Amino acid sequence: MIEETWNNVPLAPPDSIFKLTAAYQVDTYPQKINLGVGAYRDDNSKPWVLPVVKKASQILLSDPTLNHEYLPITGLPEFVSGAARLILGAQSPAIAEGRVVSVQTISGTGANHLAALFLSRYYPFNGDKIIYLSDPTWANHFSIFNNVGIKPVLYPYYDQRTIGLNFDGLVATLENAPERSVFLLHACAHNPTGVDPTIEQWNFIADTILKKKHYAFFDAAYQGFASGDLDRDAAAVRLFVSRGVPMLVCQSFAKNAGLYGERVGALHLVLPNEETVKRVRSQLSVLQRSEISNPPSYGARVVTLILNNPELFEEWKADIQTMAGRIIAMRKELRRLLTEELKTPGNWDHITNQIGMFSFTGISSAQSDALINDAHVYLTSNGRISMAGLNSHNIRYFAEALDRVVRRI
Repeated sequence: MIEETWNNVPLAPPDSIFKLTAAYQVDTYPQKINLGVGAYRDDNSKPWVLPVVKKASQILLSDPTLNHEYLPITGLPEFVSGAARLILGAQSPAIAEGRVVSVQTISGTGANHLAALFLSRYYPFNGDKIIYLSDPTWANHFSIFNNVGIKPVLYPYYDQRTIGLNFDGLVATLENAPERSVFLLHACAHNPTGVDPTIEQWNFIADTILKKKHYAFFDAAYQGFASGDLDRDAAAVRLFVSRGVPMLVCQSFAKNAGLYGERVGALHLVLPNEETVKRVRSQLSVLQRSEISNPPSYGARVVTLILNNPELFEEWKADIQTMAGRIIAMRKELRRLLTEELKTPGNWDHITNQIGMFSFTGISSAQSDALINDAHVYLTSNGRISMAGLNSHNIRYFAEALDRVVRRI
């Protein structure tokens, strides 16, 4: 082999989250805490297999008719229809009118990629191919859109001063962007800030999008996981559908079903009329076929059982409330420790005002580095922590470490 063949391939930087996890794993300090990873942990810092997932898996294993044949290119039909009802609502007018195209994807990442690829081919961009992303957003969004030739542009979202939503900046960007611009919106539990618009603000955002003829690209990775209520966490998506906003939704079952490694997701395009459905589905099938051929079946079959069996569905909702409830309890306890016991300088109301897996603490990169180096608490440099990494055994240690760095730096 000619040695020079691959000499021009540059070394890519490691993924920041996986690099953080690797550093945590080799750390031998007994009180180390991993607050970087975006996966649920129980009160003993262990991964939690949902009881309803165990039950559904046993049902599958006991089914003598189960085989390992290919799924259709667009996925398991019972899965994609159930997933659409879950996010859009069982009584959704778009579903009733046959205006939804749904495709099974490789979790939420695959849904984002397939949607981005489809837009890059067929969306009538007004000038350059651009998508507006919140500042900040999930880091992988940048790679996903850059890889299909769509340029990411940031819109104001997080207000460092209030540790809340920069609503005026968001709306101003919506107003000033060229007509038919594409805006990526986090459906609930914004990653990484945990800051969501109110329902009144969502209505105003919908007004502006309609006025400017923009396109809404929803990323819904945390339905149910944010508040513990599947319907509440789908409110923004359903509002936009009811208002007739042009839109699509990327959906993941990694967090709310704990199926991180099974890669279960779906892409839903809400179309203006039934006539468009056949053409859009045909092109999504072509794109899907060229990349993965057929989606994997196991995780989709598990979720299908849960979505379509009333008893299992109720059990799933209870499991979701268990996860969301523990995270909400950790938020309350962290705020109590900082404000009532430790009297940590600053206002910490944002800990409980934010929602979902992540919280933006508002601390600086220097303070974040100090937590890693001095206290063995692993978090991202922007001060984002995964609330799922906190539990009754380590939350006081973390609060005291946070208190020290806030006072010292």
